[in-house]
Amino acid sequence: MYKYIQLLLIIAITTISYSQEKVTLSGNVSDAKNNETLIGVSVVIPILKIGTFTNEYGFYSLTIPKGTYEIEISSIGYETQTITINLEENTKQNISLSESTQQLDEIVIKDNPYKTNIRKPEMSVNKIAISTIKQMPVVLGEVDILKSITTLPGVTNAGEGQSGFNVRGGAADQNLILLDEATVYNSSHLFGFFSVFNADAIKDLKLYKGGIPARFGGRVASVLDIYQKEGNSNNFNLSGGIGLISSRIMAEGPIIKEKGSFLVAGRSSYAHLFLKLSNNDNSAYFYDLNTKLSYKLSENNNLYLSGYFGRDVFSLNNSFVNTYGNTVLNLRWNHLFNDKLFSNLSLIYSDYYYGLTLDFVGFNWDSGIKNYNLKYDFKHYVNNKTKLFYGINAIYYDFNPGKIEPTNSSSGINPDQLDKKYAFEPAVYLDVEQQLSDKLSINYGVRYSLFYRLGNQEINTYANNQAVVFNAEQQIYEKATPTGTINYGKNETIANFNNLEPRFSVAYLLDDNQSIKMSYNRMTQYLHLISNTQSPTPLDVWAPSDNFLKPQILDQLAIGYFKELNNGRYTLEIESFYKKIKNRLDYIDGADLIANNAIEQVVLNGKARAYGLEVLFRKNEGRLNGWVSYTLSRSEQQTPGRNSSESGINNGEWYKTGWDKLHNLSVTGMYKLNEKWSFSSIFSLQSGQPVTYPNGQYEYQGITIPSYGLRNENRLPTYHRLDVSATLNPTKNKSRNWQGEWVFGIYNLYSRKNAASISFRQNQDSGNNEAIRLSIFGIVPSVTYNFKF
Repeated sequence: MYKYIQLLLIIAITTISYSQEKVTLSGNVSDAKNNETLIGVSVVIPILKIGTFTNEYGFYSLTIPKGTYEIEISSIGYETQTITINLEENTKQNISLSESTQQLDEIVIKDNPYKTNIRKPEMSVNKIAISTIKQMPVVLGEVDILKSITTLPGVTNAGEGQSGFNVRGGAADQNLILLDEATVYNSSHLFGFFSVFNADAIKDLKLYKGGIPARFGGRVASVLDIYQKEGNSNNFNLSGGIGLISSRIMAEGPIIKEKGSFLVAGRSSYAHLFLKLSNNDNSAYFYDLNTKLSYKLSENNNLYLSGYFGRDVFSLNNSFVNTYGNTVLNLRWNHLFNDKLFSNLSLIYSDYYYGLTLDFVGFNWDSGIKNYNLKYDFKHYVNNKTKLFYGINAIYYDFNPGKIEPTNSSSGINPDQLDKKYAFEPAVYLDVEQQLSDKLSINYGVRYSLFYRLGNQEINTYANNQAVVFNAEQQIYEKATPTGTINYGKNETIANFNNLEPRFSVAYLLDDNQSIKMSYNRMTQYLHLISNTQSPTPLDVWAPSDNFLKPQILDQLAIGYFKELNNGRYTLEIESFYKKIKNRLDYIDGADLIANNAIEQVVLNGKARAYGLEVLFRKNEGRLNGWVSYTLSRSEQQTPGRNSSESGINNGEWYKTGWDKLHNLSVTGMYKLNEKWSFSSIFSLQSGQPVTYPNGQYEYQGITIPSYGLRNENRLPTYHRLDVSATLNPTKNKSRNWQGEWVFGIYNLYSRKNAASISFRQNQDSGNNEAIRLSIFGIVPSVTYNFKF
């Protein structure tokens, strides 16, 4: 492994050309109004045909020959700025951009952010501006980041009213979701109706579906990287929105002007309050809080403290109370060693909690997962053609599968704690980005990850080391009986793994308007979500890899064609991908997953594969803009028998996963009619989710019992809907400090009764069997008032 890293360094360094006549221009780019640093800003020197982008903290660096140059700085939604600089020595130049104030008869977007994507060795990556997300129509008037990314190719929702999302045929638990670098384990409120991300507090987001940089690890489907705003260090601002069932408010301002800032944003739903007016004791509500403190210690040192706290409460007559949510905290130190070397040190805490109170039974149930993460990342701008990214990452996990306690002494429930589990996951990585010629750019790197499953725990042993046995007579899998136990002390290693994860991507420019790209990446996931549903629920339990639950290992290859049309007014992206995953878990028939202290007795290791074609066509300019995305894909799993006498699952044949969607079409459009009115709409159509229907029935002691066919061989009906919204921005706002807008929306305009599930029962009157469709949403109108001052 170390020889591999040395080889990468040698390849990178040998391409570096040193010159005494070269100097470095570096600095930060920020918003002129609030001093917020800007991510992904293009900094270009046209005469030299070179440029770069600002990183996650607004920093850029260019090394060029001495001389006088014009420099163009541009970003979506901002006025392009051109400055002239005479460079005779290393120079730090901070730049402020002003928001765009273009008139209606001009194009809405002057700078085309997709032009540089053609040249960069970056593919399978999508980004949506927060301003665009806020224009999209959503259910019940609440802006939803997660639902907006389902309009992108290769991304589908987990189901109507369900949490999570699926990327390129991967399960929802295979997505790494980061908020200011901290892992978010459950990304939804109210069982999937809303996401946990308050769009008012979010600055930037990027979704990696493939070609994933080596700095990311731990998941095998995708990375959703989200950054919060830093807060306005110039002036105090207050903004928010009032909706039918939820409201939000955000305050930001300077701690010390132009040096330190704060941001506090809160949301809460209140529909349950109306239920109480009708003497209904049932309730379901959520609340969350985003915070961030930023402080500039010196010209080369910045300190950030960010956090998120969210909770959901679901109650039935106070006898059943379900509470769950995330808590994350991140302390970060940015340090600029010199004009070419940038570093970020992060101390991160993440906690997902699930609590359940059953008062009618008399017990409380608590479970969850915590992790403590240390990250130290470096970005080395060696020269304009070579950039190095390297660092370390170490995560300590604390798993609580479940703890039960009686609510009172008369409940008859005995206290019990399922075995807690602990693990440690260190990793080191190196990424190299190089421009080899005017036409050829590459990005290559490697991540070396380790995983230690740690005690304190007593582990079962089994005959032949098999926790699941096959009953040949009945042709079913059953739990094995333990033959003994091994007691592991605190921090004693129960199992350990190590994996080398190479990454590679290349872009070749056919001409100024088109390119082809290819990428390969290997990733390893050491965590498993133990769940009997197709999308995450609060009751799901995370478990670490061990002697029985092997780590999932992904290999993904993608190739794509990218083209600009009509001088960048339109862009076309076509990608094809194939990926395979080793050690993907599936469950034996009749598996009992809840409060199971020996989960290895009900799971089998299999493999998965997914492949498909993605098309994304964008209109980037004008009053009407938007995109059309289409995905044709297949997602399958195979769990064969471990020997010739075992049948495996589905007779060892490939079968569709629960998130296989053959067709996925999304059309997103936004139209600005005039200064007062703008409109948007989204049409979605996708194949129904795979399900297993009964194919027969039999009677046993007078009871009718259904029999089922092969796993996931049926489908729910095709899913489709149309959402629309209209935004009214009164012109009188222009002269006021207080600015407001009204957003009117209709979710599911033609009231399509999409099936969340289909169940079967016997009609009490006729005695015939019948199928019952459960539809969560029909047509849902909404109105929201947004304000800021």
